[in-house]
Formats: sequence, C-alpha cells, structure tokens
Amino acid sequence: MITFLIAILALISGYFIYGKFIERFFGADDKIKTPAIRLKDDVDFIVMPTWKMFTIQFLNIAGLGPIFGAILGALYGPVAYIWIVLGCIFMGATHDYFSGMLSIRNDGSSFPEIVGKYLGTGFQNFLRIFTILLLILVGVAFVTGPAGLLKDLTDGGFYFWLYGIFAYYLIATLLPINKIIGKIYPLFGAALLIMAIMIAGAMILKSFDGSLHMTEISFSQFKNFHSNPEENILYPMMFIVISCGAISGFHSTQSPMMARCMKKESYGRPVFYGAMIAEGIVTLIWATAAINFFGDTHALNSAITSGHNPAWVVNEICNSWLGKVGAIFAIIGVIACPITTGDTAFRSARLTIADMLRLKQGSIKSRLLISLPLFAIGFLLSQLEFSTIWKYLGLANQILSMIMLWTGAMYLAKNEKTHYILSLPASFMTAICFTYLLVAPIKNGGLNISTSLGISLGIVIAIIAFSLFKFKIRKKLKTQEIKINS
Repeated sequence: MITFLIAILALISGYFIYGKFIERFFGADDKIKTPAIRLKDDVDFIVMPTWKMFTIQFLNIAGLGPIFGAILGALYGPVAYIWIVLGCIFMGATHDYFSGMLSIRNDGSSFPEIVGKYLGTGFQNFLRIFTILLLILVGVAFVTGPAGLLKDLTDGGFYFWLYGIFAYYLIATLLPINKIIGKIYPLFGAALLIMAIMIAGAMILKSFDGSLHMTEISFSQFKNFHSNPEENILYPMMFIVISCGAISGFHSTQSPMMARCMKKESYGRPVFYGAMIAEGIVTLIWATAAINFFGDTHALNSAITSGHNPAWVVNEICNSWLGKVGAIFAIIGVIACPITTGDTAFRSARLTIADMLRLKQGSIKSRLLISLPLFAIGFLLSQLEFSTIWKYLGLANQILSMIMLWTGAMYLAKNEKTHYILSLPASFMTAICFTYLLVAPIKNGGLNISTSLGISLGIVIAIIAFSLFKFKIRKKLKTQEIKINS
C-alpha cells in the first residue's frame, strides 16, 4: 500500500509543482482574449465553466483508456508504476497542456493546423490524413465494442445497437457542444472518477483489515512479468500499451474542443494538465487493482491468458469489491464511457476537416456536409474485426504524441525558450515508436527484427531526429538574425 499511496501523492504533487512551472514557462496570460470570446459562434466556440470543461476534457481523453490500458499494462508488472507516474507528470500532462494552449493561441485550431505552423506543410498534410483516419478508427472501435456488450446484456441484436450508437454519434457530432456534451458528459466524467475512488478506497480498507495484501515495488520487480515476454518485451511494448495515463497523442486531437470553450488562459492548467493528472491517478488505481485483486501479477496474467479480457476484469473487481453499486459503475465504465469517447472522436474529425477546408461550421448544412461522409466511412470500417482495428490504435496514438512533442519543442525554440522540456521527451517517444515498428510482430504492424538490433536502431533514429531538430533551429535563428541585421 505504501507504493500505491506514494505514487498517488507524487501525481498530485506533480500538478501543483511541475504543472505550475509549466504554466509559468508557457506564459499563460489572462489579458489575451481567447477564441471562445473572439470567435464565439454558439456551436463549437462557446464559453463554459472551468469545472465543466475539466470533466468533459477528462472524459474525452479517458473513456476506457485508463482502465483497459492499465489492466493490460499491469501484465508487465509493478514497473508500470514508474512509467505511469513519471510519464504522466513530465510528458503526458505537459503534452496535453501544450496541445491545448497552442490551440488557444492559434484561434482554436485543430492539431494538424498547429503542426503545420511549427513543423511545416509536409508534416501538416501527413497529419491531416493520419489524424482523421485515427479519429475514425477510435470512433469505430468505440461503437463495435459497446454494441457487442449491449447485445449480450439485452435481447437486441448487434446491428440494432450498432445503428443506434451511430445515430447518437451523428446527433452529438452535429449539435452545439453545450447541448449534449456539455450537459451529459460531466456526469459520466464524475462517474468514472467516483468509480476509481471507490475502488481505491476498497483496496485501502481491505489492506488495513488484512484481507488484501498489496504488492510493493522493489528492485527485484524491475523486470518483465508478462506471460509471453518474447512478443511482449518490456521496452517498447509497455510504453505503447499504457498510453492513456502516461502520454497519449489522441489527447492532442481532443484538447482543441475545450480550447474553443475556455474563457481565460489560466484555466488551461486545471483543464489540460489537471485532467491528465486525474487520468494518471485513475490508471494507477486500476493497474493496482488488477494486480492485487488476483493476488499478484502472475495470477493476473493467468486470468487474461485463460480467455478473459479487461472488460471481464472490470466487472469482476466492481462486483466483488463494490457489490450492486459496483455493477452499475461497471456498466458505465465498459459501455457508456467508450461511447462518449467515440462521439467526441467523430466531432474532432469534423472540426479537423473543417479547419483543413476552411469551412465555417455555424450552419447545420455545413456540419452535415462533413459528417455524413465521415459516418459512411466509419460504418464500412465497423464491419472489420474489433481486434484488427484496435491493434493499430496504440502505435498510431503514440506517433501522434511524438509529433505533438516535437511541435511544442519547436514553438519553444521559435520563442527563444528552453526546448529541452519537450524535445527530450519527443526524442524518447521517437525511440519508442520506431523501436516498436522494428521489433513488433508482423501481425501487429511491425517488422519483427531482432530485439537488440531494433532497440539500437530506434535509439539511433531518435538521435538523428534530435540532431535534425537542432539543425533546423540554428538555421531558423540564423535566418532571423540576417533579416534583423539587413
């Protein structure tokens, strides 16, 4: 229990200490009028209270990520704690803060447009296609899963629920953000937090009465506990599996939605940095619960390899520790939360396309013009196997985080600020992503080369990326100096 409590305390301290440092370092200024005020359209640009933005942001970036990702990440053992805590404070929350604040400073622009401004049109055009595809895949992944679960719980068929969820997605994507998202999502966001707090409370109480022995981290546990370590090597696999709760590029696609609703720049820390810290805490709770509910990491691996999935783990933990109330929260967790992630993914896709084509979204006709083709593509992709869709999301997610970190680093460099707080994490994620591409099995999108060679090449690629970044900075600064002198 000591390890668990120290990790929670570290995350909370990270918000107040490092989060405040990041806010000051960025230079949040309440004198600057935000897009919500300057560009108000009562559809996407509309002022919302801070507490509401926090709960919406939290639900948008969380959903099932900090639950399922935590359970799958726990298969690697207690070493996952290190990645969740340090990754969340120094990488993930900082990544989310910069993605949101850069959107505010650029008229609420979506992620690809921000990347284009700081990294060039080549990255921008790649990100436009890549981001839209990822958002559609996220939306599809979070429609087929809940539809299947609802089919099992009711007498309705799979396609009945599939069509119903898609219909809801379309409505939520078209309506002004304060009509459905602004009213319902704070409730689901609160439910997700309450469920995690109740699970944490149950663990602590059971630890005190002796009915539960919580695993403590030690140097002897800094190893890979996965039941299939040959395919699931600790580095880089764990860093891909645990994205939500540590760092997730998907968040950079969601932050612009709240950037368009923020009244003051000082609200950025609680909304962007704070929501990510909250997600880190939820991830930590579920990773701890998954390990300790079954007794240890080996028992958790046995449960998963015997044919059970993370949804089953959630249901077992909630029903066992929380009773009938837990059953309700379990349903919210595995059905309602993914649906709320799916519809905001489609909404983000609409906004991304609108920014790309310079289409105003004030009229319902303009929103339909983009949304209908999006949902047609989404429906076609929903016919694929869920596992086929899901296995590509993790890598795509971290590729986005890598690019966002490089974008933020370039912003800092252009503004003559120390870029290392983002360029070093960007280099690390570059090594992670390219190593995964090299060593992962072919069925999971990798080249399946030897682990040692793949890790070495990944590090070399990261060093080259950092060197190119430094070269580009020097070139830009030299150009600016020539212009000033002339």
